[in-house]
Amino acid sequence: MREARKCWPVLVRKAQDAVNDAQNDIVQALARVDQLQASHQRLCKLYDEYRLQEQTSQAPVMGMQASMNHRQFMAQLLNLQQRVVLDLSKAQATLTQMRQKKLQAEIELHKMASLAAQDAKAVAQDAKRHEQKLMDELGVRQFILGMGS
Repeated sequence: MREARKCWPVLVRKAQDAVNDAQNDIVQALARVDQLQASHQRLCKLYDEYRLQEQTSQAPVMGMQASMNHRQFMAQLLNLQQRVVLDLSKAQATLTQMRQKKLQAEIELHKMASLAAQDAKAVAQDAKRHEQKLMDELGVRQFILGMGS
């Protein structure tokens, strides 16, 4: 009578670990995307506030140096916005890759679990056949013993 292979539970556990790792990577990638989106919103808001401040300046006309500093700061804000948008697109691409990696890990887990189940079913069928054979032998012996009496 054959036993279940000991490799299947190990392979299933390894596949489950890969799924868990992929899920953790997705959580981290989502946190990074959220962080970058929040940074982008803050920069946009800050830029809008400075632009509005420049347009509705109630104070006397700023000096030449103050005006240049103000515009230079706004240009730096725009530059930062562009960098954050670039980082955000990279983070979103990474997130997409992580989701694909998790999907592949889940497929592998399903495959390993199916193979483990098939092996367990084959072992159970083998045990059933073995038990039936023993029962048949016992029946034949009892029949033979009954005829001899």
